[in-house]
This record gives sequence, structure tokens and C-alpha cells, in this order.
Amino acid sequence: MFADISLADIVAKKSYFPSRQGSTQFLIRLATTAARTRYSIISWQFSRSCAASDRRSTHNFAITMSNTYFDSENNHKSFEMPGARPHYNPDRPGQVEHIFLDLVLNIPKQSFRGTCSIRINPVRSGIDKLTLDAVNLNIESVKVGETEQNFDSDGEVLQIQLHEPTEAYQPITIAIDYWVEKPQRGLYFVGPDKNYPDKPTQVWTQGEDEDSRFWFPCFDYPGQLATSEIRVQVPRQFLAISNGELISTTNDGDDKIYHWSQTQVHPTYLMTLAVGDFAEIKDEWNGKPVNYYVEKSREADAKRSMGKTPKMIEFFSQAFGYPYPFPKYAQVCVDDFIFGGMENTSTTLLTDRCLLDERAALDNRGTESLVAHELAHQWFGDLVVIKHWSHAWLKEGMASYSEVLWTDKEYGKEDAAYYMLNEARSYLAEDSSRYRRPIVTHVYREAIELYDRHLYEKGACVYHMIRAELGDELFYKAIHTFVRDNAHKTVETIDLLRAIEKATGRNLMFLFDQYVYRGGHPDYKVAYSWDGDSKLAKVTVTQTQVKDSKNDSGNSKDVFDLKIPIGFGYKPEKEADDESSARSTANIKTFTVRVYEREQSFYFPLEEKPAFISFDVGNKYLKTVALEYGVAELKAQLQFDPDPVSRIYAAHALAKKGGLEAVKTLSEVLNKEPFWAVRAEVAGQLVEIKLDQAFEGLVTGLRDKDARVRRAVVGALGKIKTHETFKALRSILDKGDDSYYVEAAAASAMGGTVAANPDEKPTEEQVLKELKFVLKERQGWNEVVRSGAIAGLAQMKTSEDALNLILKYTAAGTPQALRLSAIRSLGTISTGQTNINLERILQRLAELSKETFFLTQVCVVAALGQMETRKAIRILRSLADQTPDGRVRRMADEAVQRVQKNAGSDAAVKQLREELDQVKKENQDLKSRMESLEAKAKKD
Repeated sequence: MFADISLADIVAKKSYFPSRQGSTQFLIRLATTAARTRYSIISWQFSRSCAASDRRSTHNFAITMSNTYFDSENNHKSFEMPGARPHYNPDRPGQVEHIFLDLVLNIPKQSFRGTCSIRINPVRSGIDKLTLDAVNLNIESVKVGETEQNFDSDGEVLQIQLHEPTEAYQPITIAIDYWVEKPQRGLYFVGPDKNYPDKPTQVWTQGEDEDSRFWFPCFDYPGQLATSEIRVQVPRQFLAISNGELISTTNDGDDKIYHWSQTQVHPTYLMTLAVGDFAEIKDEWNGKPVNYYVEKSREADAKRSMGKTPKMIEFFSQAFGYPYPFPKYAQVCVDDFIFGGMENTSTTLLTDRCLLDERAALDNRGTESLVAHELAHQWFGDLVVIKHWSHAWLKEGMASYSEVLWTDKEYGKEDAAYYMLNEARSYLAEDSSRYRRPIVTHVYREAIELYDRHLYEKGACVYHMIRAELGDELFYKAIHTFVRDNAHKTVETIDLLRAIEKATGRNLMFLFDQYVYRGGHPDYKVAYSWDGDSKLAKVTVTQTQVKDSKNDSGNSKDVFDLKIPIGFGYKPEKEADDESSARSTANIKTFTVRVYEREQSFYFPLEEKPAFISFDVGNKYLKTVALEYGVAELKAQLQFDPDPVSRIYAAHALAKKGGLEAVKTLSEVLNKEPFWAVRAEVAGQLVEIKLDQAFEGLVTGLRDKDARVRRAVVGALGKIKTHETFKALRSILDKGDDSYYVEAAAASAMGGTVAANPDEKPTEEQVLKELKFVLKERQGWNEVVRSGAIAGLAQMKTSEDALNLILKYTAAGTPQALRLSAIRSLGTISTGQTNINLERILQRLAELSKETFFLTQVCVVAALGQMETRKAIRILRSLADQTPDGRVRRMADEAVQRVQKNAGSDAAVKQLREELDQVKKENQDLKSRMESLEAKAKKD
């Protein structure tokens, strides 16, 4: 599943719980974190591949959130919220062999009725009662054969009292007649209304994690695998798509009956149905149908967005050592989808926001990643099925890592390395700001809480480390063994370890113990020195996550024990004009050392002093690293290290050194570095040096040929709040840019240029004029650019006019992506508004909290979570009590904690913040002048 809640990044992952961050970053993430099934989508407004950089939850708010829950061992917040408990699969009365749904949809009344027939093979004799999951299903009758069975339904489960007890291994078929009106979850009716008259009429399902019980009675957990059929009657103008093969269609008056059959076993959460007036675009792979279904008039977007699917199927069939296992592969793009994508067996559902127009395709690889992620699930998740939700990382981690594998295949190793870096960063952000947990845990409130960045991105990192440990040949041999041995079966984490040992002889339990079964990662500090007399390089490695004490040793449970390659690099004899070839000839001498204590020093005899040092050559391990090297070594690494991630680390370390030399070096790299991602990262680091000269270095980046770099430069310029910045941003908006994202970043950054010093910064009126123009004239794909303008308005925190504009765009009838951006931005702008305006914001959010659409609720919670008034808590608790969605409840729980922390801020604190900002600005001016004077003195 892909539920990334970024307004552009939400493209494909699964569920996502936003941390407290800027509105633009939230929307970027909401629009991009890419291709994961459970990644909810609020809008596809920003691409995941941007230089700047999924999931669900539960429980009642009947608790007093006066405490913040921490892991006392490491001062990280605990994943386990009040009410969390251990979860296990239920006892199994037998093996479900087949499920047959025979349904009739009444789309105008948002209802359906039908029969669910379940054939079960009892595992033992004497079973006289069966319990099925059945939430808010109106059960009319239950039969075994022609015999009526007594039953009781309480709105949560269906208890069936069997007339005759079972006989072991003698299958019985239970037929349940039922009907449903306006289901809460599981099956969704979408259609036009007075506010959105052009919305298409569609019906679609979403089962993961345990929502199939909302649309048919079943044993709703992944450990039961069965074949299935769905026969459905719909209005004749509509198509109905489901799992497996279409075995018949029959006209019935004004209706049409579609009969689909899935002959390979799969779990209930992967059963699906999608109904709509779709255009069908046909493709194929090795004779198997590969079809795309989209709203009519979007055929070109469909081919542009999903056209690489056959090539991907071939690639993953080879990579996983198992040909695509199902009779067809369909991708159906639906409206109002609550995730980025969902990997139903042979029939993936995708948000229609992933469909790219020609301009969006320029610098958006998020859709491609989403398509790859969901396709990879057909092997990891659908062919090989998890036995319990606690092991969901096996499928989500590999689906996420498959995005990296595909990037490597399609765009090369440097792009793949950068993609992997951002996977790690995504997890690290959650670990540092939200909570820390083991990847595998069965303690939670609802299973959907597990669909977070530990599951997806950290899971991807674990697969990457397995590959690093084994090497490519043995890694793929192990993956092939795992898939072949467990095809059409259920698995747990131990099954992957067994497959690795079977295929390679390697026991990787040490790696799993450190990264899978416990939380955290190593935080390394690396220092280097050179002894010219003895020709010894000294490298000191400190694991800073371990508490410093006199008795610290390798026995601490917080210490990681890993074999790390350390490389010593030498400049090429001839530095070629083309930097990429210069780096390719750099000589690196590598030593592998075991790092297993809090602090260790290593000595390396070398023939000559190295130009640079590369810690963890190839960046194989999930970690953070702080480099304490000299300026000369960092400059050399930035120029010659062949690994782009190491060059990025060097850029960060150089920026921390500060000074005019760092500005000059980074400015040169921004112009000459051949790899776009390094240039983009350098732009972000230039602005962190806090010297006026950084502006001159950055501005040249606005002419970069790669839109992703231009976007990063614009974002960096937005932190330099001067009139010169305003003019540069205004020029972009006036002239336009080929990229939606660059224009959006310019609009967003512009709002931050308004500030207290009118002599240096544009007036509020100037900025408002520009942003109003954008809102009026820049409608377009997924409202990316106009959402950037909303984010810009939100930065004008004391402006009542900006607030009024944002409130205007929260009205129903506003294009959904733009409306969600405006709702979320109410939290950002609230922190600088008057008490009267604060009440207006709270009142509007209270009204919006009563809406039932999942993404609206997510944005309301995100807005309230940024506020600094305890009055927000009441709305959060009310929303948590009313929502049926566990993800929203968890988000609200966490938002309450943030508000309680934020509410301590008062007017005096805000004034101190403003005064501190002014002092920082004056200090930057002085430093810039001093650097300039020193530079002139050296020339003289």
C-alpha cells in the first residue's frame, strides 16, 4: 500500500502521520512520499525526487492526554499509546478455501445487497460456532446448504451457531445474505454533489488493513488465504474491475453483470472492486493483459504515467526470480482515493492525482515510483503474504526498496543512491521527532498504526543492508529463494532469515537483532588526523547515541556492532576538465573495521597523506554521521568522492564550518557538479552559512537546467528574507517556469520575505498583490502552484488580509487539493494572529472537523496541531471521538500532545523570538562585512 500524505508526495506509500513542520514541507510530502500502497494522498503537488526530501492508526480519546509518553531508556517518545495491547491472529477453525461475493449495487442510494458464500474446510471435528468479522452489515439469513442457521450480529461480529457440528476436513459452504447502506469504510461511493458537480460517479474498495469486514463478512486477517469470485451487477454504462480474470459479462435490462474469478489464493484485504465510467487503455506483457483504467479524456495522461508498467513487470520478474504470477495486471485510477495506491491482487487502485500532464512529467518521478511500488507488491504481499500485520515490513520494505531498484535500472546508480538517502532521511525524521520503535512489534492499538516510516523506509534500508552484507549475487539468490519457497503462502520475518541462510549459508540474525527487533540506529561522529612523521592516518569513531559514562563499553545495548569500510581517497594524477571523469579515476584505498564500542580509534599506515576520507564507503548502513574533517579534506571529498551521498555529507560538513571559503566552494559546486541531486543539496547548504555572499552564489542556480535544482535554489533563497530575494522570486512568478514545482516554491517562499524591517524587505501589500495574482491566474495540475501561494500566505503570520484569503479557499467547492492546502495552512498562520482572528480560525476548524472525508480530517488535525492555544485541544478530542478512522485518532492524540507543549508560548516569548531574529540578522551583517574585509586584506 502506498499512503504518503504529501500533497504531491503522497503518491504511493501508505499512511503518514505528519510531524510539526512547515506547511510547504507538509504539502510537499503530502504530494509526493512515493508509491506506497498505504500512502494517503492529499494532493500530488510536489515531487518526491525534490532535493528537499505514509500511514494509519486508532483508539479512543477517553484518556487524559496530560502526559507525554516516553521510552525512558533513550528519551524518545514511545510508539505505544495508551490503550495499546498485544495482538495475535485468532484461533483458526479451519482453512477458508473460497469466497464468492454476488452483489447488486444501488449507486444512487449508496447501497448494495448480496450474498457472501464462504467454503471452509474445518481443521477439527465438533466445531458448532463460527465467528466472522462483519461491521455494520445487515444480515438477513445464514445457510449451510439449504439449512437455515441461527446467528447473532452485534454490528462488529457475526456469530453463527451451526445446526450440525463440523467434521474434520469435510468442507462446508456458508451462504450469508446481507445488505449495506452508506458503508463507513471498506467500500466507497463517490459522485457529484452541489459543491462538486463535475465529480465522476465511482465505487471502489479499500481493504487494508482490516476494512474488508465493512463490506462483506469474512475472517478479516491476513493469515487466511483463499481463492475468490466477485459477481456484481452495475448500470450498463459502467465498467466493473476486480481480481483475476473476467470470465463472463451478461446484460440485464439497464444493467450489466460482471463475473470475475481469482484462482490463486490471497487474503481478504486484497479482494477489490472498482466501478466507473472508465476509459480502458490496453497494453500487455508476455501475452498477459496490462490495462490502465482512467476517467475518460485522460487517456494520454494514463499512458504517460503508467506506460512503463510492462517494462517494470519484466524487470521485477527477473529481480525476484519469479515470473509475474497473475493472469492480468490492471491499474485503476479513482477519485477521492484515501491512499496513494493499493496493491489488490492483480488489480491495483491508484489515486487519480498520480496522473501526470505533460508539464508535470518534467520533474515528477513520484508517479513512476508509485507504479513501481504497487507492482512490486504483486510479489511481496500478494504472492508471498504476511501472516500477521507485525511482519508487514517484509512487503512494504521491499516495495519501497523496489522503488530504489527501479530507479537504479532506469536512471542509474547515482539517482538510486540519492533515492536511498532520502528513504533513510524519511525514517530518521520520524525517529527523531515522533517516536522510536522496533520494526517488528505486535503491540499497538490498531494494525494501521504500524504503517509508518519505520515500516516503509526503514524496512527499505534493512533490505539495502542485507544486499550490502551479501553482495548482489547472493542477495538476489536469497530473494529468489524466499519468493519461490513461499509463493502462495504466508510468511513471518524468520522465513526471510531462513531463506537467506538456505541460499547463502549466512546467518544475518545479528543485523535483524540490531535493526529489526529493536528500535534505533547508530549515530556516528567521525574525526580524522594525519601524522606525517609516522605516515599514520587516525580515524576516531564515536557512537553518540550511547550515553557517555566512565564505564561505557561494547556491552551497552545501545551500541551497534557493524563492520564499516573506511576509504582513503587520492586525487587523480591528472584532474580532467570534466568532473565526473575526474572522480571516476580517483584512487580509494579501503579498510574494513569492526565498530562495536562507544568510542574507538583506528590507525592506518599509508604511503602518503590522503586527500579525503570516506566513512562507510558506498553508504551501506542506516546511520547518521557527523564528519569532523578539515576544510581541505572536505573540499577534496566534495570534488572527488565517486559516491554522491558522500559528497553530500561533505557539503553539509563544510557548511557547518562556515566562512567565506565555504561559500565560494559550495557556489562553485552548485555551478559545476554534474549530478543534479548534489547541486540541489549544495543549494540548501549554502543558505545555512548565514553570510550575505551566499545570495550571490545561489542566484546563479536559478538558471540551472534541471528543474529540481531550481526548486531547491528557490527554497533556499526563501530563507534569505530581503528585498533582493523578493525581486528574484517575483521574476520567476512573472516570467513563469517550465516546472509547476518551481513556481509553487517561489510563491511559497515569497510569503516569508515579509518582515519587520521595511527598509530591507518588501511590504505586505507587495507580497499580497503577487500571491493574489497567482491564486487568480495559476490554476492547473493538482493545484500545485496555487497551493504554493497558499503556503506563502501562511508565512505572513500577522496579516489579517492573508488570513482572509486562506479562509476563503477553505470553502466547499474549492478544488479539493487547493482546499486541503488552505485548511492545513490555518495552523501555520495562527501563531501570529490576534485573539479575535484566532477565534475565527478555531471556529472554522471546528466546522471543518465535522466533515467525514478522511483527507479533510487529516488536514484539520494537522492545522490544530500547529496551534499554540489549548482551545484547539477540545476540537481535537471531539474529532477523535467522532471519526471512525484509527489513523485520524492517532494523529489527534499526537496533536494534543504538541498543542499542550506549544501552549506555553505567550506574547512575551514571541517578542523574545522576534528580538532574537533581529539580533541574528545584525550578526549576519557583521560577519559578512568581516569576511569581505579579510578577503580583501589577503589580496592586498
